[in-house]
Parts: sequence; structure tokens; C-alpha cells
Amino acid sequence: DLASLRRGVASGADAVMDLSTGGDIPAIRTRLIEHSTIPVGTVPVYEMVARKGEAGISPEFVLEIMREQALQGVDYMTIHAGLLRRHVPLALRRKMGIVSRGGALLASWMEENKRENPFYEAFDGILEICKEFDVTLSLGDGLRPGCLADASDEAQFAELDTLGELAERCLEAGVQAMIEGPGHVPMDQIEMNMKREREVCHDAPFYILGPVVIDCAPGYDHQVAAMGGMLGAYHGAAMLCYVTPKEHLGLPNNEDVKRGIMAFRIAAHAADVGLRKPGARERDDAISDARAKFDWERQFELAMDPVRARAYREEALRESAQPDLHGTEYCTMCGPDFCSVRLSAKLKKAQAERDAANK
Repeated sequence: DLASLRRGVASGADAVMDLSTGGDIPAIRTRLIEHSTIPVGTVPVYEMVARKGEAGISPEFVLEIMREQALQGVDYMTIHAGLLRRHVPLALRRKMGIVSRGGALLASWMEENKRENPFYEAFDGILEICKEFDVTLSLGDGLRPGCLADASDEAQFAELDTLGELAERCLEAGVQAMIEGPGHVPMDQIEMNMKREREVCHDAPFYILGPVVIDCAPGYDHQVAAMGGMLGAYHGAAMLCYVTPKEHLGLPNNEDVKRGIMAFRIAAHAADVGLRKPGARERDDAISDARAKFDWERQFELAMDPVRARAYREEALRESAQPDLHGTEYCTMCGPDFCSVRLSAKLKKAQAERDAANK
């Protein structure tokens, strides 16, 4: 809804997706596009099933829906074109099976109709639409692992090989494409997954969903997934898809959206710093200078979440009965007598005076 869109944009999201599965979907999407200042993406199979049910899926309907969405001004579309009929039995051996909603819908349709994936069959037509309207394809991972036990298995990598084929076809057609990546992956397998995608998919940008690095922390999955996202970005992922605290529990509210986005912004920034990207550390160095000077306003200005930083500072000072919310030259954790930063500043000043006297 628009409230979630606004919260996402305010929290620093770089792109948003319309994942509507009911109501007047074209009207919902029109409102989102009109109000969004960042790229808007969709998952066309959701609207197909919402309109006609699973039985209405067909290559022809794929092209109809994608053209309608492109005409509306959608920036990118996620299609699960790499999940082929021969891959389905591999996925059914898993502990969790198929956890992608789009992937499960298409697998069910293929098994019911004994036909190949309609997005794969219609791919040439899809490329024509994307080329005409300058739509980026997000080649979705319908067989992403839904638990650690299923990570890096035969099903995941069989689909990845097909995504590599489709990425090459996108390159040849002049259509921008990115590859959607796993799911639930143990930390020790993340680097291998990133490298394998880049090799198989001709170094196409990798757009990763987490990865979620443990399965047993419902309610904290934004943190768990941000850990995986940081490692994934460090090892070559191009974009992170945020996860909310309610990932395995229910639909997120606006505060959940903010918490998830902030966790992933922090993860992305940490990876940029670790990769020594030009200018990545400037903000960190600047806020350190402000801390050394007890410049609280400058610290709030540089914080990734200025609202929360200011609120925590003011709460701490109120609880410690200190009326000056901004000018205090120490934090409430240590107080004036034990403040290491204050003592360091005193030592630095004395050293500077000695140096000046000895010149």
C-alpha cells in the first residue's frame, strides 16, 4: 500500500515491488507508480493467477500481462522462467520443497498440464516487450532453498544453469537482466554461491534474498538475513532484497518494513566499506570526528537513522535527569568521570601543548 511505499522510501530503499495478489491490481500498481520516486517492480504470474486462476496460465497470457504492465510504466519484472519441468522432481526431494510462491504456482501448472514453463516458452516474446519498453528482467529463482538443509542442492543449481542461458539471451537481445539468488544458505556456502552465479550467468548482476543464514530465529529474520546479505555483497552480489522480522510469521507492518530496510542498508554499507569502495568510509570517519568532539547534532545528521539515534540519546538523558539534551560532553553510559573520549581529548590537548612548547 502507499503507507508501506512511503515508509520504504523514507527508510532509504532503492527499489520497491508490487506483490499484490488480489483486488484491482492494475489500479493498485498505477497508484504505486504515480507516487513512487524509486523503480517499481512486479511479479507478473501473481496477477495472472489472481485474474484467471492457475488454470488460466499460458504463454499467450504471459505476454498479455507483461505488455499491460510495461505500458503502465513498470521498471522491472521478476519472472521464474528458469524453473523447467525436469527440475520439479529434484525440488520435491527437499525438506522444504519449493518455497517460492511464483515457483510453486508454475511447478503445479506444469505438472497439471504436462507442459513446459510458459515463461520459458514465451521468452522471445518477453524479450521483445522488455526491449520495446526498456523493462529490466529479474530472472527469478523459483527453486531457491527454503532452509539450510536444501541449500546449494541439485535443484537450485539446475535452475541456475537455465538462468545462465536466459541471461545470455538477454544480453544478445539488448535487454537488461539481473539474477535472483538464494534464499536460505549457511555462511560457509555464500561465497561459493556468489562466485558460481557470476560464472554461470556471464557476470550478470546478482540480486539476493538475504541469504538467511540460520533457520531458527523467527522474529529476527531481518538480522539473520542481513548477516547473509553483508557476506553476499562482500563476495559480489549487486543488490540486496530486504527481509522483515516477520519473514516466516506474517505480513509486515510499517515498522517491520523500516527495521528490515535499515538492517539491509547497514549490511550493504558494511560490505562497501570492507570492499574499500571509493568514498564508502567517509560517513564513518565523519561521525567518528563528531563523536570525538561531542558534536551530537552532527552525529545525528550522519547517522543512518537520525530519528532513532536522536530518540535514544534524548531518552537516555531524560532517564539520567540531565536537562541538556545536546551539549553534554559525555554519554550517559560512562558519565563525566569515566568517559574515555573526554579523557582522551584531555590527554590530546595536553600533548599538543607539550609539542608546541618544545618547538
